[in-house]
Amino acid sequence: MAVVYTGRWVVRDYECDAYGHLNNANYVRYMQEAAFAASAAVGYPKARYEALQRLWLARETEIEYLQPLHDGDEVEITTWVADFRQVRSLRRYEFRRAGEDALVARASTDWVYLDRDSGQVIAVPPEVVRAYAGEDPVERLARAAFPAPPAPPAGAFTLRQRVEWRDIDAAHHLNNAAYLNHIEDSAIHAAAAYGWPPARCREAGFAMVAHRHHIEYQQPAVIGDELDITTWLFEVKRFLAMRHYAITRVRDGAPIAQAQTQWVAIRLDTGKSVRVPPEMLDDLAPNIA
Repeated sequence: MAVVYTGRWVVRDYECDAYGHLNNANYVRYMQEAAFAASAAVGYPKARYEALQRLWLARETEIEYLQPLHDGDEVEITTWVADFRQVRSLRRYEFRRAGEDALVARASTDWVYLDRDSGQVIAVPPEVVRAYAGEDPVERLARAAFPAPPAPPAGAFTLRQRVEWRDIDAAHHLNNAAYLNHIEDSAIHAAAAYGWPPARCREAGFAMVAHRHHIEYQQPAVIGDELDITTWLFEVKRFLAMRHYAITRVRDGAPIAQAQTQWVAIRLDTGKSVRVPPEMLDDLAPNIA
């Protein structure tokens, strides 16, 4: 049976966004911390992987936000390895407020096993599999392809961002969670470019908040890289919309990542879902596929 680990974290004010919610990207940072702690609990702390010259690199992350977390909330994260394949492993996560049964978020990350020096993908050793999965047979779950978006509309919006030192992790790559900061920025700038900055939404009494994120990391970005994040909407409905993001490196056009977010309109006073204003959809029409 897979080893299940549960840890607790307290949400800090500086981790929250302008709506008082734990910022989307910080859920992924908590997931990373939970994964590190779970790994250490089965005998594979970061120091052991460093000594082995091995590294787990995120290939794909999905997260669904079910309830907001706020400053002072104590959150329990339960995590376990759901499967192993030859060079990769899927880890699942469940978020709950401490002492409560209801989920506030659920997520998964597909990790790939690498040689730290060469950056080459290598097979996961049997002893590593046994440490996380025990002696039970190891599942091999199917992997679906990242969902293909519709072709970009004429009004697809591009934001250029530079990878800064603050974004870099111990592998000297743009950190997994920092991608969510960049795509959130691009969504905000895209809406503002078509006349709907956050201030206008706030004055209208609503906000667009993320309900789901799905991101595929295609190759690492490093400090100094300039990235173009091109984004457009699709599957727009009364209460929600999907937004696609294509992240490319400016100097050579290489694909770095792609992501999709389901954004939901909520009332600021109640937090309940509300219809997206028709005038907003009219203004954003050039950005909708």
